[in-house]
Amino acid sequence: MPDHKTPPSEMIRVPSALIPVVRQLSQLHREGHTIALLQGLEELISQFDSNIDIDVAPSSKSVLQLEEKLETKLDVITKKLELLERAISSNRYNSQARPRKQAYPHQQPQVELLALPPENLAPRLGLTPSSLTSEKEKLTPKEFISWTRNRDPRGLGWEFHKKDGLYHPVK
Repeated sequence: MPDHKTPPSEMIRVPSALIPVVRQLSQLHREGHTIALLQGLEELISQFDSNIDIDVAPSSKSVLQLEEKLETKLDVITKKLELLERAISSNRYNSQARPRKQAYPHQQPQVELLALPPENLAPRLGLTPSSLTSEKEKLTPKEFISWTRNRDPRGLGWEFHKKDGLYHPVK
C-alpha cells in the first residue's frame, strides 16, 4: 500500500507581505486539503505558461529551482538592506543632506513639539519607558537633557517636569 502522507511541516521565514497568504495555506494544509492545494497551485502556474508541465511536489526539480532563485534574490535584497541600514545608522545620509529649496518663497512654520508622556518619548529615543525612567533617575537634569539630545532624531533635549509628569522639549 503506497504512503500518500504529506511531508512534515517545516518552519520557514517569509516576507511580511506574504504572512496572511502563508497562514491561509497553512490552515488549508491542517484541514487536509494539501493535495487539492498543490493541484490548484499547479493549475494556477500553468495558466501563466501553458507550455510547461510543472510538478509542485516539495521535492520536484521545478520547486527546488524556484527556491534557489528566490533564495539568491532574497540574499541580494538582504545584503542591500543591511548596507542601507548601516549607512542610515552611521548618519551617512543625514550628515550630507542639503536643504531643499522650498517651492514657495515664504517660510513654512516649524511644527512645535508638545510635552510627551514616557510611553511616547521612549520609542522616539529608541528605549522602553522603564529604561527612560532609569536614565532620568541616574543622571543629573543637565546630563539627562544632553543624553536625550544625542538620542533624539531631531536633536532635541528633553527634561522631566514633576508637576505634570511629562517630558518637555528643551530648545
